[in-house]
Amino acid sequence: MLMAAMLALTSGGSASAEDSLQCVPFARMMSGIQLFGDAWTWWQKAAGHYAQGFVPKSGAVLVFKPNGVMSKGHVAVVSQVLTDRVIQVSHANWSIIEGARGQIENNVTVVDVSPAGDWSQVRVWYDPARDLGSTVYPTYGFIYQSTTTAARQAAQGAVRTVAQNAVSQLAQAATPGGGPSQMLSQAASAPDRIAALIQSVTSGSDKQ
Repeated sequence: MLMAAMLALTSGGSASAEDSLQCVPFARMMSGIQLFGDAWTWWQKAAGHYAQGFVPKSGAVLVFKPNGVMSKGHVAVVSQVLTDRVIQVSHANWSIIEGARGQIENNVTVVDVSPAGDWSQVRVWYDPARDLGSTVYPTYGFIYQSTTTAARQAAQGAVRTVAQNAVSQLAQAATPGGGPSQMLSQAASAPDRIAALIQSVTSGSDKQ
């Protein structure tokens, strides 16, 4: 599957020679992720503000570590996920196009070559060679467009929904025609059961 995807992408994507831009402002503009500073610092700056991980998703930003002459790292925006090991990105200031750097390249191929398949090492399409470059670049991982606040709010909403469903189920489970003492016993146990259910859900959300 990997080889088929690579053969289908021999053109590598399109490059725009009329535009000149650095990778950081381009990635910020394309992704909507509001981080600033050198490319390699995005990974640390994203912590606590944006979701981070090691699985490519469309719209996420792949953050490269400083490497050789690329002392400030690099950032690229995922445009398509083709396989678990092959993606396309759009980025700026990578290849030398028509003798100049600072060009924008759209939908170019990036391949995960890490032993663990965690996108910690990649090879990137290099336009002058019309092929993947020979250099293996280390990366930190992906920064996703969703903020940690949004993720937390979604988890809290899920907890509320589960709690409401639990209350409804407990009400329906009450024995019809039960005596006052039985109904009081069921009502007293309901908060404990709901609390345990909410605890299990929130614990699972924290782990994720």
